[in-house]
Amino acid sequence: MIGVLGASGAVGREAVRALRNSGTGPLRLGARRTSSLSAADGEVRTVDVTDAGSLKEFCAGLTVLINCAGPTYALQERMALSALAAGAHYVDVGGDDPVHEKLAAAGAVSGDATVVLSAGALPGLSALVPRWLAARWPDGDRLVCHAGGLEKCTPTVAEEILLSLSVGGAHGEPFGTPLAAWRNGRRALRALRTVEDEELPDFPDRAMLQPILTAESERLAVMLRLDELDFFNVYPGPRVRALFARLPSLAVEGRDDLVQRIVTAGDVDLAGRDPYYRMRFTLGGPGGGHTAVVSADSSYRLTAAVGVLAVRAVMDGALPAGLHFGGDVLDPGWAVEEINRTGAAEIAVLDDVDEGVL
Repeated sequence: MIGVLGASGAVGREAVRALRNSGTGPLRLGARRTSSLSAADGEVRTVDVTDAGSLKEFCAGLTVLINCAGPTYALQERMALSALAAGAHYVDVGGDDPVHEKLAAAGAVSGDATVVLSAGALPGLSALVPRWLAARWPDGDRLVCHAGGLEKCTPTVAEEILLSLSVGGAHGEPFGTPLAAWRNGRRALRALRTVEDEELPDFPDRAMLQPILTAESERLAVMLRLDELDFFNVYPGPRVRALFARLPSLAVEGRDDLVQRIVTAGDVDLAGRDPYYRMRFTLGGPGGGHTAVVSADSSYRLTAAVGVLAVRAVMDGALPAGLHFGGDVLDPGWAVEEINRTGAAEIAVLDDVDEGVL
């Protein structure tokens, strides 16, 4: 039995669909509000992720629990601990470094238990695609990443954005360090600058580019032995762009009001447009540059797709026991192949010689 927490949310709904399409199950679907869930998809249960007793009851008898509920930086490790106490493996599309550090410090992952955190689009696929490029072109020593799009922002995502200003990274740091980059084996502060209005290849709209160096990017740079890594969040929507430029100074305002402002800004930017999400990775080296582009209609579907790949890998025994990040442990070639096959996104590789779908 596979449990899906947050099954009625934007990511959870897509995870349920992907699990069913892959023939992975049976499923137990959990949410605080279950009216939108169908018994045809699995066993439906009301669950409160903030209540230990409710989580314990939901996790009983599960083989794997995938968490799609949020905000992950507020909920932290409670779902993982409930799953592990029930003898289940655990996959989280979020969780990230704070949950990893707490589980590691507590020695909570033991025996044959497998825990996979950050099994989403970003973090997650944002490390898998560069790893795939590096496997094909191992002489690459410079990586430039761009990620962003134009789509609806849910209240949960808006809350996550606000929380990430103070938590979400390693060692109690925020989710990422603005303007920082990786240079010659270490974090370089203020190495980059925000670009207010830029036209990017493979992105439909001009956008603001906001540099940030995350813990995942630092791990990736070490893993791939990169001399340089630059990562930019891409904000094409003018309302969201203007709001995010002021976000650090606005964070002292009432959280509920600010969440609604972020949601509304996203809705205004999206009005009359088709949603899209893009990721672009360019690996450079002595042999030239090679670029992979991820094109999706929805980051929510893409996040769910990566989470479901982690569930499938756990179920198939393809991952070792222990505590992992999705971007570090999933097979990148398999992940790219499956994302293309299922239609969660199109991942194409471009270089000096050829161009096509991976």
